[in-house]
This record gives sequence, structure tokens and C-alpha cells, in this order.
Amino acid sequence: MDGSDSLTVEAIDSLARIPRETWDSLANPHGAAHDPFISWDFLQALEQSGCVGARTGWRPAHLIARDRGVVVGAMPLYFKDHSYGEYVFDHAWADALQRAGGRYYPKLQAAVPFTPAPGRRILSGEGEVERALAFAATGLAERAGASSVHATFASGDLCARLEPLGYLTRIGLQYHWFNRGYETFEGFLADLSSQKRKAIRRERARAHEGLTIERLHGPDIEPRHWDFFFRCYMDTGSRKWGQPYLNREFFALIGERMNEQCVLFVAAIGGRPVASALNFIGGEALYGRYWGRTADVPFLHFELCYYQAIELAIELGLQRVEAGAQGEHKLARGYVPAPTYSAHWIAHPGLREAVARYLAAETPAMSDEAEALKEHAPFRKNIEI
Repeated sequence: MDGSDSLTVEAIDSLARIPRETWDSLANPHGAAHDPFISWDFLQALEQSGCVGARTGWRPAHLIARDRGVVVGAMPLYFKDHSYGEYVFDHAWADALQRAGGRYYPKLQAAVPFTPAPGRRILSGEGEVERALAFAATGLAERAGASSVHATFASGDLCARLEPLGYLTRIGLQYHWFNRGYETFEGFLADLSSQKRKAIRRERARAHEGLTIERLHGPDIEPRHWDFFFRCYMDTGSRKWGQPYLNREFFALIGERMNEQCVLFVAAIGGRPVASALNFIGGEALYGRYWGRTADVPFLHFELCYYQAIELAIELGLQRVEAGAQGEHKLARGYVPAPTYSAHWIAHPGLREAVARYLAAETPAMSDEAEALKEHAPFRKNIEI
């Protein structure tokens, strides 16, 4: 493939078919910042728990590249029968193709299911193996009658390299907190305007009234803590999107396999837990993933999901906090607009042309929006964002 007789690519329907150490040597190679979400432990837990599979519309078709039998690259890939759990919205594209008499589903998704965290999507170095995997994905789509291939929350560099192969780049926005060498939370507050600094102190004081907040890490997170957290997760999922994506077994597996990368914040009133938030520790970032509560406490969401995460990132010396998708309310809490990238290959020429025109208009609009949002950031005017 791609000019090399020794390089082959195959699709596998389960990560259980590849050794953990083999996958992880590609997903988190020596010298790269650790990404917990593309690890074998995380992705295989999704499969083993049944959160990912034919029943949920995420059918694994992971690509494995071999050179003379030795695994040299991989691509986490799924056949999708819908567009849920992705956070890069293409429903309008699907509707357009279907109105024109075409069929958008199935499609292929190179992603971490239910996880809008930017990371590696083709697990190899730049060059021949990367191109072979990108071509193999489009070839698989053509053979299977899939409409498209989408590498979501990829790096901007990867998207640029995929453009000559027929992939279109789409830019989105998230809100990330960036560590400017702070030693304490107060050091971070010192970079804010006086008004915003006072507002955050008031929010934190209100959130702490009458409750305690416990930080649990690794083996300190017991099954009872996971039980309460899952209760919170189900409440949030049911209110936000009706059908939570993850089940209790998934969190049990994560607790067993990845406890050193998990941090759980638990808020309690009179010893009774009322809210919790789960974070994952990466090599460069702290990832806030899920939160929920069983009682309404003013500003507790901001405290558990944003301020506690900032404090922990400062303590660990991490470069940033990624608190998930969307949420302009994060801006006032010191989280600033950060671009996200995705790459899209579309088989249908008419749809591909229409999407290309749409992206040509959307991309500068996203850039303008990011610049406008920065004007509302809480930092002092002499702080460069």
C-alpha cells in the first residue's frame, strides 16, 4: 500500500484482538505527552462494558498497520449509524445528503467515543504509515458503502497533512485554562481584573458555605464513591441528553485499570455527598469529564468543575485544564477560547463540494468569534491571551 509491498493494513472489530502493550506503544509512545483516552485501557473498557458496539451504533473497525508483520501504526475507528456522542455536529450534512436521495449512514469515525478531548487520531509518526492508514480508512468506507470518514478532535497538524489526501479541515472552539507558571490559585487570580477576581472569590465562598470538598485520587476512590458518582452522572445525562452514554461497568473498569489517572472531587453537606466531578490526569493537561449533583448549591458546579481543577493543575504543574465541550460561562472563570480541529473525507462529490463551501465560510467566522470572545476574558489588559 502507498508504494510499499511490505506495509499492510487490516481492520479489527475489537481491541481485545491486539495486545495492550502493542496498542499503548503507539497510542502513548515514549517522549509523547500521555493521553489517557486513547489508551487501550480506556478504549477497551468502552467495548467490554458494552458502551461501544453494534447495539449503541459504535461498531469498532480499528485499523492496524503492519510492516513485515510488525505493528507500526493504528487508527481508532468506528462505523457509526448516527451522529450522537461525537460533539462535532454534522446532522445538517446528513440531512442534506438524505434529502438529495443519498444515504449518510453508516459513516466512519476516528475518535474517542463520547469524549471531546483533542488528541492523536492516527497512531504513528508522520509519513508513509500515516498516509497508509488515512487511505485505508477511505478505502474501507468505499468498500462498506459508508458515506464519509471523520477524524474528530484531531491535531491541527494532522488535519493539514490529510488535506492533500482529500480530507476537509473543520475548526471548532472549546474553552481551556492555561497555566502561565502559577504557583498558587491566588497567583492565577492576580492576573485577573479586580472585578473578576472579586467575583470568583465570592463564588467560591458561596459554594463552600455549609459543605466540605474532598479530593480523592487513585485507590482512595472506593466503590461507594464510584456508586455515588455514577448516580450523579446519570442525573446529569438524563437532564441534558436523555440517554446517558456510559454505564456503571465502564466506570468500574476505569476504576480498576486507571485509578492513578483518576481524580474525583466530592462535595458533602453534613457528611452526606451532594455532588461529584471526575477528572483524568494527562501528561500535559487535566481533563474534566463528568459531573453531577443531587442537591442544588449555588456556584457548586463552577467550584467542582473549574476552580478545583485549576488548583489541581497548578499543584501538578500541568499546562492546561480542558473542561469539555461548549460553555461560554467558562470564559468568566479564566478559561479562554482554544481551537479544535477535525478532518472530513466525503465520498459523494456533490456533498463534498457543498461542505467545502460551508467550511470556507465557517472557518473565518469561528476565528472572528474566538477573537471577539477574548475581549470578554477576565484577564487584566496587560495579560496576553
